[in-house]
Amino acid sequence: MPRKFFQRFLPNPQTIKENKALQIFGDWLHEPNLWHLSRRSVAGAFAVGLFFAWVPVPFQMVLAAGTAIWLRTNLPLSVVLVWITNPVTITPMFYFAYVVGTWIIGEPATDFSFELTMDWLLNELSAIWLPFLVGCFTLASISSLIGYFTVEGIWRYLILKQRSSSPHIKKK
Repeated sequence: MPRKFFQRFLPNPQTIKENKALQIFGDWLHEPNLWHLSRRSVAGAFAVGLFFAWVPVPFQMVLAAGTAIWLRTNLPLSVVLVWITNPVTITPMFYFAYVVGTWIIGEPATDFSFELTMDWLLNELSAIWLPFLVGCFTLASISSLIGYFTVEGIWRYLILKQRSSSPHIKKK
């Protein structure tokens, strides 16, 4: 069952409710639907988490949590998926976003070296911000849609497979 698969990897709801960064959401964190694992909530969580993984701000988890609360998707999964962007993957992901952005707007890519410093952000980012943000938004949207429909499809497939192999369910 897909539900059991996801439950193995998700953090304890109490741990997330006690997270200081998420305390801004107050009583909304106690909404039971945010912790429920259903096809809709998991697919939505993939969409939210994968979208915010491409958003180049330091508050990705808080933004993903707020969106998960607003859309009533699975909160822990939405927050966990943001960590696809981590210290190891951030440079290649954001460089790829820049390259995609240059391709979309038809601007030639310039050579630069990425550094996660304030000096780099002030000097280099001013020259590449438009293709970078266009690439980030494009990849966020595409990743979000692919994640949503992939989870929907796999979940439906597994349910149908389980029903067809179950001896106590009558086939029509």
